[in-house]
Amino acid sequence: MQIIQGQGPELTVLMPCLNEARTLAFCINKAKQFFKESGVNGEVLIADNGSTDGSIEIAISAGALCIAVKARGYGAALRAGITSARGKYIVMGDSDMSYDFFELNEFMVRLRGGSELVMGNRFLGGIRTGAMPFLHRYLGNPVLSFLGRLFFKSKIGDFHCGLRGFRKESIEKLNLESDGMEYASEMIVKATLAGLSISEVPVVLSKDGRDRPPHLRSFRDGWRHLKFLLLMSPRWLFLYPGLIMSIGGFVGSAILYFKDVYIFGVAFSVHTLIFLNALTVIGVQTVYFAIIAKAQIASTYSYLREGDSACFMNIFSIEKGIGIGAILFLAGMAGALHSVYDWKLMNFGSIIDDNIMRTVSISTALLVIGVQTVFSSFLLELVGAKLNTK
Repeated sequence: MQIIQGQGPELTVLMPCLNEARTLAFCINKAKQFFKESGVNGEVLIADNGSTDGSIEIAISAGALCIAVKARGYGAALRAGITSARGKYIVMGDSDMSYDFFELNEFMVRLRGGSELVMGNRFLGGIRTGAMPFLHRYLGNPVLSFLGRLFFKSKIGDFHCGLRGFRKESIEKLNLESDGMEYASEMIVKATLAGLSISEVPVVLSKDGRDRPPHLRSFRDGWRHLKFLLLMSPRWLFLYPGLIMSIGGFVGSAILYFKDVYIFGVAFSVHTLIFLNALTVIGVQTVYFAIIAKAQIASTYSYLREGDSACFMNIFSIEKGIGIGAILFLAGMAGALHSVYDWKLMNFGSIIDDNIMRTVSISTALLVIGVQTVFSSFLLELVGAKLNTK
């Protein structure tokens, strides 16, 4: 390692490791070669995640620092490594020869220039033959990266590149929590939401030097990435679907309440109205989920408290929610009582009048939405209290 006596290293090259005896020494030597040629004051740190093939001994023999991480998982290893790293800057990358640790000059230029997170982009730098499975290259990575850009207005083109550099103190403030492969997405998402300075550089992905299958499991880890993106974006998970359902259901219900509609000879009448009212109820509750989830996220992560959640909480009050819910409930109750009166005029017999059924359907939806509104207001008040105490 190229460390000047009495000074902490400027750069830590961090490699997670789980049984990488075949390739580990090569990667360490590449990083040390970069330190020597560039004059960077650096250290190599191996975050070992339970290797049983002698990887720890190889790392120490090659001149790297090594920590043992008991918690299993890609994210767990990296989080422990970041905590133990002494460098002002950290470049992380896999220890399987898929990335060239000698080619870190552009990362250092960007980090020294003020970038807090520097992402590698394999699609810009090049993917060598056999380096990435077909489905990962043309489906998994492009789709998940697109969703990440869409959900969080990020400009990163390759969300899952394993080679990335960052300012240690900036990343530690994000309180990253994932233990698995979704850690890669978590870092970008939270860095974007926190307003960190992010840039991107081309990197080349080579075929790894392993003689065994990779630790990555395509469908399991792909789902974990997607799940994380959705959970961190209540707007796309709840709000937009909820608005589509509630507005569509409401408009359709309003039309069918007054008359039947015929489309290509097919009659849409009171039975369709019942389903549309159900759609409206589901949509409204989904919108409430979005508001509560957004407030919950803001209460968990301090750097999100000045966003739209905080603005909403400033104008929201439980009294307003209860008032709106009560009005909707009373409107539904009025409709229900009117339906009972009409039923009485029929001597409480079998209801065959579509107009009564329309009123019953609309009234039921109003009663349910009213109750939803009241109880969602109480739940949001609990989340808001948590938000205000932090």
